[in-house]
Amino acid sequence: MKMIIFVSPVVQILIFGYAATMDITNIPMAVYDVDNTKESREVTRDFTYSKYFKITKYLSEEKEVQHVIDHGRALCVLKFDRGFSQNLVGNRTAHIQLVVDGTDSNAAQIIVGYSNQIILDYNNRALQDRAHVYLTRLNIVPYVDLRDRHWFNENLISRNYYLPGVIVLIVSIMSLLLSAMAIVREKEIGTMEQLMVSPLKPIELIIGKVVPFGIIALVQVILITVVGNLWFNVPLRGSIPLLFISTLIYLMTTLGAGLLISTICATQQEAMMSVFLFYFPATLLSGFAYPIANMPVIIQYLTLLNPMRYYLTIIRAIFLKGVGVAVLWDEMTVLFIMGAFMIFMSAKRFRKTIG
Repeated sequence: MKMIIFVSPVVQILIFGYAATMDITNIPMAVYDVDNTKESREVTRDFTYSKYFKITKYLSEEKEVQHVIDHGRALCVLKFDRGFSQNLVGNRTAHIQLVVDGTDSNAAQIIVGYSNQIILDYNNRALQDRAHVYLTRLNIVPYVDLRDRHWFNENLISRNYYLPGVIVLIVSIMSLLLSAMAIVREKEIGTMEQLMVSPLKPIELIIGKVVPFGIIALVQVILITVVGNLWFNVPLRGSIPLLFISTLIYLMTTLGAGLLISTICATQQEAMMSVFLFYFPATLLSGFAYPIANMPVIIQYLTLLNPMRYYLTIIRAIFLKGVGVAVLWDEMTVLFIMGAFMIFMSAKRFRKTIG
């Protein structure tokens, strides 16, 4: 159990840090260039020079397009038909086709987005060249320069977005499992009778069960934060005491839910299955991997009952934005109400009798 409790979180954050990333680079691309002109080669060069695409094969026949996609040798194929350069030079629309493997819809959308941006940059350069040629004599060179600036995650590194969420996942599953096994294990090994004859009140027994697990969860938060900050360079811009305070408030909900499950279930296997029945829907509805704004409206309202949603918002805001209680007050208040309700229900459910 010591290995699971203290080593497992470090291993998980290392795996998440290297594997859980939405940044797609070195996309294998094939090129089928029938036009084979200076302009088509220039567009191909723009794809090659970007960090997103890697040209793996130049095709010479139409039938090879399907072959490389079917065999996974390329995720996309850039096709230039004959006359591309002629249309471009003649001030007509020049067409390019991008054939994308749509098996992974998310990756396909990202590939199309990268490609559109590269083509847009090429179009801007072409328009500037034409404007310089045709409008210099009149001293008119219309040009709009859009310069973007990203706040909080300047380089748009997806790891910085996902690793704080790993704290939520690990703290949730560990605290739920440990607390869900607490009273069930007492029943199975036969020590429940000793608790029954003790002068302790139900709420005192509940507190005695949750405090050790709360300390363990805080140690896990420290381990994950240190590894994420020092190893993966995930910024921690907010208050560390606020991080621990919000974690304690969130633990009231998970430990309370775990103990409530523990009082209902009769065996540890039943308790474990009940924990996962609660954990997986909560994770999916938390906004960790899927934006809540993209969910159906009725599901968005359902996420308001999910404590993991509020804690995830707090963690990401503390790590990336560095905001304080003045901004996170609403989420912390909702978490506290949920946690107090869970602890109350656990204490009420617990009876100093077997069954």
